[in-house]
Amino acid sequence: MLRILNYNEENRNKVLEELKNREVKESEEVLKSVNEILNKVKVEGDKALSYFTKLYDGVQLESTLVSKEESEEAFFKVEKEFIKALEKAKENIKVFHEKQKLNSWIQTNESGVFMGQRVIPLERVGVYVPGGTAAYPSSVLMNVIPAKVAGVSSVAMITPPMKDGKVNPYILAAAKIAGVDEIYKVGGAQGIGALAYGTESIKAVDKIVGPGNIYVATAKKLVFGTVDIDMIAGPSEILVIADEKAKKEYVAADMLSQGEHDVLASSILLTTSEKLLKEVCEEMEKQTENLDRKDIIKKSMAKFGIGILCESIEECIKLSNIISPEHLELMIENPMELLGKVKNAGSVFLGYYTPEPVGDYFGGPNHVLPTSGTARFFSALSTDSFIKKSSFIYYTREELIKASKDIITLADKEGLTAHGNSIKVRLD
Repeated sequence: MLRILNYNEENRNKVLEELKNREVKESEEVLKSVNEILNKVKVEGDKALSYFTKLYDGVQLESTLVSKEESEEAFFKVEKEFIKALEKAKENIKVFHEKQKLNSWIQTNESGVFMGQRVIPLERVGVYVPGGTAAYPSSVLMNVIPAKVAGVSSVAMITPPMKDGKVNPYILAAAKIAGVDEIYKVGGAQGIGALAYGTESIKAVDKIVGPGNIYVATAKKLVFGTVDIDMIAGPSEILVIADEKAKKEYVAADMLSQGEHDVLASSILLTTSEKLLKEVCEEMEKQTENLDRKDIIKKSMAKFGIGILCESIEECIKLSNIISPEHLELMIENPMELLGKVKNAGSVFLGYYTPEPVGDYFGGPNHVLPTSGTARFFSALSTDSFIKKSSFIYYTREELIKASKDIITLADKEGLTAHGNSIKVRLD
């Protein structure tokens, strides 16, 4: 089930070649189609939304807005255990993100000059939530709660309608708990267009976050600049570093948990134990047969499942830093001793009893993470994603006179005499 590679001096370059970033690029056909959809929405507004919803979702809607009655009905329709689980997860996510909040600041000196920085929440954010069979209520919590903690005053959620014209009740329940202000029954690239440009019924937003298919991802890429976006997400990834004491059952289960996401998902195991590597491969075969999405898992593992034998755990971490995975599990003894050596990873899961789904659903850290090696320079979604920073500065006349010569010198060297003049006119 896993391609086995040996990461040693002789094979180092070959292994790195195998592990090159797997960026899924949109085809020219997808790009053309999304451009046409966005332009139609920009020009025709709600009329275009109605057309595309009927075309792609097979539903003719009188209104895209989800009523309070429909939202309440869904909340009471879902199981109480599900609501309780959402409430507990919400609290964990909220507590974690509260710690991330930044404060405005001001600095003064004895001469009366002061300067500082204001931290200002975005006013309106749009959240895309996949619908139908790919409904992820956890994604609602992870995208909405940091925005609310950051102080965003208006959060609009869009999600495709089901065949009966309604929205998945589990998504609506999660939206109510997370504090979504408006919900619209619209999906795909047309939904991204509506959030970016605005229509008669949907007010434009400042930023769009949330996962989606290749059409949604391409649309987000194309509207960037008109609005901000969270990131261009690639296929899901997990990298497990396991020592000889790791249980084969745990390692296999965690590898498979990521493989069920998508046929393009990648699962990589780095270990120093040849015995464990062999046992994990056998255990993965065994566990796969009992899983609902085994067909997807088998395809993803056949393409992107890799087991790599390394000479030491430190070598495993060095290789992991090169790969820069979305999810990194340190399934080793005393993982905190080596955490400081991890430079590139979206989120790190420590020890034998912290599988990746703890972070996906419940623990508190955000599960919207950089993929495709972008953990080298991108961070997880956070409260920082929903703020902007604005600086301010104040000079007295006396302090401007003191600084005037230096400012004019710098302006003159750049050939911007009008800049220098704005100082000179205040010196007379």
